[in-house]
This record gives sequence, structure tokens and C-alpha cells, in this order.
Amino acid sequence: MEQKAVVLDQPAINRALTRIAHEILEHHKGIDDLILVGIKTRGVPLAKRLQRKIRQIEGVDIPIGDIDITLYRDDLSHVTEQAEPTVNTADFQINIDGKKIILVDDVLYTGRTVRAAMDALIDLGRPAQIQLAVLVDRGHRELPIRADFIGKNIPTSQAEVVIVTLEETDGTDLVSIYQK
Repeated sequence: MEQKAVVLDQPAINRALTRIAHEILEHHKGIDDLILVGIKTRGVPLAKRLQRKIRQIEGVDIPIGDIDITLYRDDLSHVTEQAEPTVNTADFQINIDGKKIILVDDVLYTGRTVRAAMDALIDLGRPAQIQLAVLVDRGHRELPIRADFIGKNIPTSQAEVVIVTLEETDGTDLVSIYQK
């Protein structure tokens, strides 16, 4: 694959997450009944960063959880796009009944990962609300799913791949577009 462009560097990712944290607090008028849920792999460190930013703003920690959804991803090759997700919720120990859940992920593309995460959450309880925060929305939805909080909209062609690398998982913060 050939790199076409770097669209977010570390300072830009930090600014986007700061803005998302403020938008979440404004929308919910605080943190009452909020839970951040990161979708593994890169949604988890993004959720932790949002938790830290909200703590800096409000002085209080909000609960955080993670959901492990194994699904073909647009940043992996040689995987069938008809694959069904597998969901592992065994380690999820937070009561979500009546809570406002904010799912956190790195890239919103087809919507299939988010749908699987919502299915997993519903199996765990009955939240009052589920919202979605993503670092990048690249379009090309196959399901009627939209993000409530977006770091950056990056229109792409289907011949392009958006790759997010994070310090916690990859050693550096960067969002790049590659040509397949």
C-alpha cells in the first residue's frame, strides 16, 4: 500500500479528543449516568483518553469499559467482508441498565463493528441511550449508523484505507490514508 496523506498527527488527535470531550459534556450537561465503552482494539485507548480529558474538565472520573469485537477491519487485508463478528463480553463488569453509553472507536466505516458492539451491549443490559464517538468518520456506510461525536470527517474512496495508529497500541499517534 502507498501512503497518500497524513490527515491527523499527534497534536491534531489531541485537539479532536479534547473537542469530543467538551461536546459530550455539553450534550449531557455533565457526567451523570455516563459510561464510556471502548471497542477493542483502538477504541479502548481512545476511551481512556476521553476519560482523562473529562476528568481534567469536571474533576470526576466516569466509568469506563471495553468490548472485544473481532471483525474483519478495513485496515487488515485478506479477510472476507462477509465475516460475522464474534463478541467477547465476559470481562465487562459494569451495570449499564438505565445508563447513557458512549461507544468509542477509531474509525467509522461500514457500521458493522458498531452494530455488533450495540448488540453486545444490549445482551449485557438495557441502557437508557447509546451514542457513538469516533476519531474518524470515513463514510461508506452499509448500515444506518451515524456518529454523535466525530473527531474528523475524512471522505475517502473505497480504494483507500484509513489507518489509525495510537501511542498505546502502535507506538505513535497518526491517522493516514493509504491507497490499496
